[in-house]
Amino acid sequence: MSEHTHAAGDRHEKRSLHFIEEMIEKDLAEGLNSGRVQTRFPPEPNGYLHIGHAKAICLDFGMAERYKGLCNLRFDDTNPVKEDVEYVDSIMEDIQWLGFRWNAVYYASDYFRQLFDFAVRLIKQGKAYVDEQSSEVIAQQKGTPTQPGLDSPYRNRPAEESLDLFLRMQAGEFEDGSMTLRARIDMASPNMHFRDPVMYRIIKAHPHHRTGSAWKVYPMYDFAHGQSDYFEGVTHSLCTLEFEVHRPLYDYYIDLLQTDDYRPRQTEFNRLNLSYTVMSKTKLRALLQAGVVKGWDDPRMPTLCGCRRRGYTSASIRNFVDRIGYTKVGGVVDMSLLEHTVREDLNRVAPRVSAVLDPVRLIITNYPEGKTEMMEAQNNPEDPAAGSHRIAFGRELYIERDDFMEDAPKKFYRMTPGREVRLKNAYIVKCTGCSKDAAGKVTDVYAEYDPQTLSGMPESNRKVKSTLHWVSVAHSLPAEVRLYDRLFSVEDPASDKELLEHLNPDSLTVLTGCRVEAELGKARPFDHFQFQRLGYFNLDPDSDADHLIFNRTVPLKDIWVKLKDKIE
Repeated sequence: MSEHTHAAGDRHEKRSLHFIEEMIEKDLAEGLNSGRVQTRFPPEPNGYLHIGHAKAICLDFGMAERYKGLCNLRFDDTNPVKEDVEYVDSIMEDIQWLGFRWNAVYYASDYFRQLFDFAVRLIKQGKAYVDEQSSEVIAQQKGTPTQPGLDSPYRNRPAEESLDLFLRMQAGEFEDGSMTLRARIDMASPNMHFRDPVMYRIIKAHPHHRTGSAWKVYPMYDFAHGQSDYFEGVTHSLCTLEFEVHRPLYDYYIDLLQTDDYRPRQTEFNRLNLSYTVMSKTKLRALLQAGVVKGWDDPRMPTLCGCRRRGYTSASIRNFVDRIGYTKVGGVVDMSLLEHTVREDLNRVAPRVSAVLDPVRLIITNYPEGKTEMMEAQNNPEDPAAGSHRIAFGRELYIERDDFMEDAPKKFYRMTPGREVRLKNAYIVKCTGCSKDAAGKVTDVYAEYDPQTLSGMPESNRKVKSTLHWVSVAHSLPAEVRLYDRLFSVEDPASDKELLEHLNPDSLTVLTGCRVEAELGKARPFDHFQFQRLGYFNLDPDSDADHLIFNRTVPLKDIWVKLKDKIE
């Protein structure tokens, strides 16, 4: 098995070729299809793309890029009932966000005339007929995998009669659902898809988003997909495993259409399933309709726009897809691996800043009143070229409430009376006590600082067991922080029909009254940050200058490492 080198972030790793790469390299070596590699990404414009689609996008565009071929974007818009321009626009935006560029944009509707003419040809050849039964009756007549189906009473109607009816179907003479065009193949075939599949159905009630009311009959996916590949010149039609049983039908239609040595070939790979979420468009739409989430781009959704809003980077998703690879075996990938990959990329690129989510005031009693020092804060220790920024330090600061404990146990190394801690990028301070309100809640913590402990000063290297983050009371900004977690509390929510019973009640916690350092006033929507000691966050697009909103992308804690150790 051959190997090649690929980039994942700044790392370069050697890995074995996966089975699709091996297939393409074999085809190229044999000069198949004149040595061309042409792929396509063929979404149906009936919903928003999710992270499962990212796997297909990376494969379709990645194979074309790797083997110096072409990848087109083709919208399989054969069902006007469910399709909308809104979805077309969102799909284009998501692909570009992932970092891919298509060679050209096509639509299955571009081929409606060619598909219609092909259907007419099959009718004339006796390979297709018009059926006047309902879809329910047709389904009942299909039989079972172990029992042959029943012939339609219209199966042997004369070709001239079927052709006349089909042309009248397109002319709009008949109502939706009253007739279909079916391929005449084999009602006893062990492959259920060969039992006279429907090729065309009537849809008059819903105008098409591109062709309006020009067409009254629309091709089924199985009839349009392979032929569209053929019309376009696709060499490698890459699909997920559920289409494996459709492949013989794909090949059957291509056999009838093919005029020379060129032919597209369908190959299937395992789809991406993630724990603690669902990938079905139907189930995602149900969550939206039930008000569980606030939109397709809700940061708890597995949609690409939801991932983007949550703060996932396009590089992390591509690295994740590269890491899980492509096989012929289905399975579920643990969400922790995705979070690990996101965390890995953000650690490399996100600036470090200070934010206090549950603030309590720290008063440094021996620090001069009215004095402000600008402390130097490194932007990213992983990237020396990222430089630094300045953060204001003064007599009154905010620290996290749970970083102070008045009566602390022995192994509590943060702030407690009599103990020294370092304030990040500043001085060592020693806690001297606190004050409380009438209910006993701590309102202020008191400490004294040692002026000789700033970086470069004689006592700067003195060892303490804890370093705390902080922001200045006078110079910090108010913020809302949204803590996102997994939407479901069980690993496989899709396996249960009662989907809403498995919702995680803590999938979103909204914190108000948070304080962030002044540097974050410069942030733009979707900018990434590491809130020191807390996690990775990004600025939500709903923010404005007077109301900063940050979304937690992932916490700092990486549980995947522990899971990985158990698996290995």
